[in-house]
Amino acid sequence: MSLRSYKVVIKQLKHSLCCWKLTAKSANGLNALHLTSKEGHIKIVEELLSRGANIEAATKKGNTALHIASLAGHLNIVSLLVENKAKVNVQAQFGFTPLYMAAQEGHSEVVKYLLSNGASQGLATQDGFTPLAVALQQGNERVVSVLLEHDSKGKVKLPALHIAAKKDDMRSANLLLQNEQNDVNGETKSGFTPLHIAAHYGNINVATLLISKGADVNFRAKNNITPLHVASRWGKDKMVTLLLDNKAVIDEKTRDGLSPLHCSARSGHEMVVDTLLERGAPKSSTTKNGLTPLHMAAQGDHMDCARLLLYHKAPVDDVTVDYLTPLHVAGHCGNVKTAKLLLDRKCNPNARALNGFTPLHIACKKNRIKVVELLLKYGASIQATTESGLTPLHVASFMGHMNIVISLIQNNASPDHPTVRGETSLHLAARANQTDIIRILLRNGATVDARAREQQTPLHIAARLGNVDNVTLLLQHGANADAVTKDLYTPLHIAAKEGNEEVASVLLDHGASHGLTTKKGFTPLHIAAKYGNIKVASLLLQKGANPDVQGKNGLTPLHVATHYNHSNVAFLLLDHKASPHCTAKNGYTPLHIAAKKNQMDIATTLLEFNADPNAESKNGFTPLHLAAQEGHTDMVSLLLEHKSNVGAKAHNGLTPMHLAAQEDKVNVAEVLVKYGSEIDPQTKAGYTPLHTSCHFGQINMVRFLLEHEASVSATTKLGYTPLHQAAQQGHVQVVNLLLKNKASPNAVSNNGQTALSIAQRLGYISVVDTLAGVTEVTETIPTAEDKYKVVSPETMQETLLSDSEDEGGEDTISLERGESSSPLDTSYEGMKEFQFRHPVTDDQRRRIKSEISTAMRYPSYLQRDPDYESEMQYFRGDTLSPSSREKGTSRGDSVFGADYSTLERMDQSNSQSDVHIRSVDASTSELDFTDDFDDSMKKDFMEREVMTQSFATYSQSAPDTRLSPGAPKKDMKCSSYSGSSFNTSFDPDNVAIERTPTYSGKLKWKSFLISFMVDARGGALRGRRHSGVRIIIPPRKASMPTRVTCRLITKEKLNHPLPLNEGEALASRILEMGPVGTKFLG
Repeated sequence: MSLRSYKVVIKQLKHSLCCWKLTAKSANGLNALHLTSKEGHIKIVEELLSRGANIEAATKKGNTALHIASLAGHLNIVSLLVENKAKVNVQAQFGFTPLYMAAQEGHSEVVKYLLSNGASQGLATQDGFTPLAVALQQGNERVVSVLLEHDSKGKVKLPALHIAAKKDDMRSANLLLQNEQNDVNGETKSGFTPLHIAAHYGNINVATLLISKGADVNFRAKNNITPLHVASRWGKDKMVTLLLDNKAVIDEKTRDGLSPLHCSARSGHEMVVDTLLERGAPKSSTTKNGLTPLHMAAQGDHMDCARLLLYHKAPVDDVTVDYLTPLHVAGHCGNVKTAKLLLDRKCNPNARALNGFTPLHIACKKNRIKVVELLLKYGASIQATTESGLTPLHVASFMGHMNIVISLIQNNASPDHPTVRGETSLHLAARANQTDIIRILLRNGATVDARAREQQTPLHIAARLGNVDNVTLLLQHGANADAVTKDLYTPLHIAAKEGNEEVASVLLDHGASHGLTTKKGFTPLHIAAKYGNIKVASLLLQKGANPDVQGKNGLTPLHVATHYNHSNVAFLLLDHKASPHCTAKNGYTPLHIAAKKNQMDIATTLLEFNADPNAESKNGFTPLHLAAQEGHTDMVSLLLEHKSNVGAKAHNGLTPMHLAAQEDKVNVAEVLVKYGSEIDPQTKAGYTPLHTSCHFGQINMVRFLLEHEASVSATTKLGYTPLHQAAQQGHVQVVNLLLKNKASPNAVSNNGQTALSIAQRLGYISVVDTLAGVTEVTETIPTAEDKYKVVSPETMQETLLSDSEDEGGEDTISLERGESSSPLDTSYEGMKEFQFRHPVTDDQRRRIKSEISTAMRYPSYLQRDPDYESEMQYFRGDTLSPSSREKGTSRGDSVFGADYSTLERMDQSNSQSDVHIRSVDASTSELDFTDDFDDSMKKDFMEREVMTQSFATYSQSAPDTRLSPGAPKKDMKCSSYSGSSFNTSFDPDNVAIERTPTYSGKLKWKSFLISFMVDARGGALRGRRHSGVRIIIPPRKASMPTRVTCRLITKEKLNHPLPLNEGEALASRILEMGPVGTKFLG
């Protein structure tokens, strides 16, 4: 049709519709829509449809417009008609469909479109021809490919040749193979060839065709799966024969070591197994995990396959890498017939796996009662033990398998046999909350108070788990309610710790004593107070527990509740007449602890119960001292509101103001001044708060005191002014501030020292430069051989008294140590002069807080035991369901799945021993062409590594970092980079120093190591045991937290070291720095 004629038709349709009849037909039944669809006039078709043309109108032969457009191959017309709801599966005379017509004429794009819009290629003509058949007849290879590929079902669309192989469609395969573009070894996304597909479905004809066209019979798909593996897996014995006849490798292995014989044995195809064995397949071939075909047959309970393997001399006791025999596998799966066959063939009924489990252990775990009976009949040892000492009865008791427990006991299994941890079956039943098993064991003579390691009984375990029924049952059978562990814990102590009120009540009703104490002297009430278990605490008090009972160091439950801020327990104790005046060994009352830890609610309640706000510790410190030192402004205000003495002096003369000055707590000082505190109170040695703040470089506090007219000329008994103290410590900012406030640089101490001379002696260059220009008094600077006595103010020392119920721990509540020494006692010769007292620093407080956070740790045997959990890890979960085994489609060659684990032997003398866990997971999935054929047999290794530290040799030194040696006596403390000196403690060395040193040239070595952890901020740190040792890291010079390990050296003959300049130190060899490769920047 010409463009002019086309426009004329459109115009007539639009303007002369009344003259047209859209239903007009020719002699053959063709109407306007049919004709325009045949000719492909899209605009006219659109106009006709918009004018209401019947889209389903048919010719005399039943053809609709869609038939005609499909036959003509007009994709745009077909698309328009389908969009306007034309029926894609309408059949004309003799059953022709639009899809059939398009396929017949070779219109592949129309075929593809119709298929994507619901056209069915299953509709055939009256003669039985389908669209695929007519496409094959016409030789339309492209249409054949489209039809085949669209016929692929599932997630993965297969190529046409693969589908032909799947359908065993020889004609389609022949046609497709005529096109060189169709590779006979073409792969799917999963790597499978057409021959793999044909092997899966056993399609011999297509497989023969493919092989004749050059298909590789040993082609390795994903995971190295060959067609022979596939045919063996699905039991296609004729296909197996065909492949072997065409030189398929009989012992080819997958990535995980599966041979064709493994695949057929696992799936129970005895004919394939027989064929493979007759053709010489290796009967003892192993997977990566050591599984043989006999293991596979045992897992699937394929007795005929197992019999064939044994007939061909397969070893009956072959073992995997974890020493699992086929009998282990059969026992796990409950396969009685195969187990009997193996036993009849003289397999070892007591074979031990790597962790010591026998087949009987495994059958007991999996509740395979018939296998258990069979094994016992064939002589399996009923008292066999694993490496951790578990007998079959232990296992069955833990798992709660009642029938097996009864069977074992009837066969004379001992209920009192201990594990290496000393636990009996009753212990394990209690651990697993198996009440019925506990009852059976007790009725059959189990010792109710059997003692495990650390002397815990089943009642201790039941009390920890809070199982009231088990506790009651054990008590009814005569369990000792006051049985004690190695550390004298009773079940009541444990119930108090866990907060198990019902258990505690049952124990008390059965005569448990609430007054018994652990080795450290703590009662159940102490423990309930520590953990805040108010219900248990209330119950104990109702039963007559003494609220003021004293534990270690004189701590009462009220002290403990206060320390851990359990206000509800503290209120309960006070309501039950607990004394707020009770004192610990060092004189601390609960109010001291509340003040130190800023427990406002408890402190308020204690004061309401008439606690003495001026109560003194043995060294004379009041709660106000502690609150001031910690900077707790609200607590200080509360105490002062309740008449606490603002100027109270400890035995060494320290006042709250001194401690606020020491810690730079200006906010506290403001409150103290508001309540009338003196600005210049003096200690026994004559130190004022200004001396103290200058000594410690607390610039904010110095400024505050000077603003309140503190005396800059006040002197100590040694004649030291605040300026002397600041100069001695090298605090140049404090020195400048004092000078601005008219401090005299010419003041001379009792021994004739000015601030300048002290700074010169100690090498503080910045201070010397500041004072040199203003000091008029001149005197001879002492030589290096002269002594200089370093002096410091008194401080409140803290000691660490334990409130822990852990017998082996050092977890503590911080309490004060005692009288601090006079400054006159702290002078040493040479570098030893740097060892003098200072207050508890922020770093110390953090350390104390860390120790307190773990205070009163529960003994290891009362916690969840990692050793025990490791031992019992085997008894967790089940990975092989009966349904999967019945269907033969389980994803797993694995006998036990990932949770079957074997444990290396653990050192029972050390609870921190490493546990090496090896798990076996060998799985063979079914061949699923909608996904990957994944027969992965995974082997995971899980182990807890031991972190070890080794020291480098003397020659591996890093001269960048310098250390100054000192007297080997004291503890490590930390300070700011300001250069403050360090306090000492009297903690003993944890490594003895040799009495007779070894010599190397002119250097004398102390045979011990010292270790530092330096943070990236820089600062000064001291040795763990040798307080004179310092390491100076300038700020921001360490790139990361860094450990420095070194050995001290000193000159063999040097009475007095040379004076050191500011920031300098004597050298020491660095033996190790960590992390590896770390170095200081700059």
